[in-house]
Amino acid sequence: PEGLGQFGLFLWLLIFAILTRAAMTLYHVPHIALGAELSEDFDERTTIVAFRQFFSTFGALVAYVVGFAVFFYASSDYPRGQFRVAAYSPFALTLAFLMVGSILYSALGTRKHIPYLPQPRGKIEQVNATRAVIRMGVEMKEALGNRSFAWLFSGVLVVFMMVGVDGALNLHMNTYFWELNSKDNIAFFAATPLGIMAGSFVAKSLTQRFDKKPSVVFGTAWWAACQIVPVVLRLFGWFPENGTDELLYTLVAVKFVQGVGVVQALITFGSMVADIVDEHELNTGKRQEGIFFASVSFSGKFTTGVGNVVGGVALDLISWPRGTAIQTAADVPLDTLMWLGLVYGPIVSGFAVVSLYCYSKHRLDRHRHAEIVRELAQRREGDAATAA
Repeated sequence: PEGLGQFGLFLWLLIFAILTRAAMTLYHVPHIALGAELSEDFDERTTIVAFRQFFSTFGALVAYVVGFAVFFYASSDYPRGQFRVAAYSPFALTLAFLMVGSILYSALGTRKHIPYLPQPRGKIEQVNATRAVIRMGVEMKEALGNRSFAWLFSGVLVVFMMVGVDGALNLHMNTYFWELNSKDNIAFFAATPLGIMAGSFVAKSLTQRFDKKPSVVFGTAWWAACQIVPVVLRLFGWFPENGTDELLYTLVAVKFVQGVGVVQALITFGSMVADIVDEHELNTGKRQEGIFFASVSFSGKFTTGVGNVVGGVALDLISWPRGTAIQTAADVPLDTLMWLGLVYGPIVSGFAVVSLYCYSKHRLDRHRHAEIVRELAQRREGDAATAA
C-alpha cells in the first residue's frame, strides 16, 4: 500500500506475514506428521519423505521458473527483471492458485489412509483453550526431554538459521557479487531444486547402506562446503570472472551438486524424527507425531526468520548502501562486496560445525529402532488382548 511510512509498512508486512504463516501451519504440520503415521518401517519412511521432498522442491522450482521466465524476465527497460515492481502482485496471485490446488490435491489423495492410521490410546480428553495451551507446553517439554530429539532439534536450528541467511542474501550475491542477469538467475535458482530432485532418488539407498546419522551429517557438511568454496576461490582469484559463461556454468554446477548433497540431510532428518516418535511412544505411552513435527515446523519458521534478521543486520554491519539507485556492482564499494561474500560463505556456513556436533550425539540407529518397533508391537498386542 502507498502512503505508509517505514513503521506503517513494517506493521502491515508483519501482520500479513504472521497471518500467512499461521494459515500455512494449519496444513503443514499435519501434512509432515502424516509421513510418520503412514509407515513404521525404517527404510520406507525415508521413501515417503523422499517423495514429499521431491514434490515440495518441484513446487519451489515451478515458482522460480514462473517468476523469472514470466514475470521478472530481462528487457531493455529492466535488464534485471527483479526490479520490475509491478510484477510482484500478479506473481503472488499466480502462486496462490498453484498452492491451493496442490494442497487440495494432496489432502484429498490421502483421505483413503485415514482408517489405517495409528489411533490414540486411552480416552480422548476434551480441553478448553487455556488447558490446551498448557498441555502443549508440557508436551513440548516432554518432546525436548527426548535425548535423540533434543540433539537433532538443536542441530537443525543452526541449519535453518543458515538457510535463512542464504535466502536473505541470495539476490544480493547474484546481483552484485556474481553480477548475474535475470536469465542467469533462472539457471542459478533452478540448479539446486533440480539437484534436490535428482538426489531424492538415492536417499533411501544411502540410508540403507550407511544408516541415517551419517546421511544427515554428510548432507549438512556438503551444503556448507558448497556455500563456502566458491566465495573463497573468488577471493583468492581462482574462480571464473563475472560476465563469463564459465562463471554461470560453474555456479550452476555447484548449486546442482549442493542440491544433490543437501537433500540427503533433508530427507533423512524427516525420517529420523518419525523414528523418534516411536521411541517417544515407547518411553511415555503417548503417540505424538504432531508435537514433534510442529516443533520442527516452528523451528524452521523461527530460525529462518532469525536468519533473515541476521542477514539484514549483516548488511548494516558491512555498510551496505541503500536506495533504488544501487543496481549494479559498480554502485557498491569493493570492500563491502568482499564482506558480503564472506558473510554469505565462510562466516555463516561455518556454523555447520555446531550442527555436525549436535548430530554426532544422536544415538537412535537402525538396530535400536527395530527393537523399539518390536516392543511397541508386543505392547499393542497386550492392550488389544486386555480390551478383548
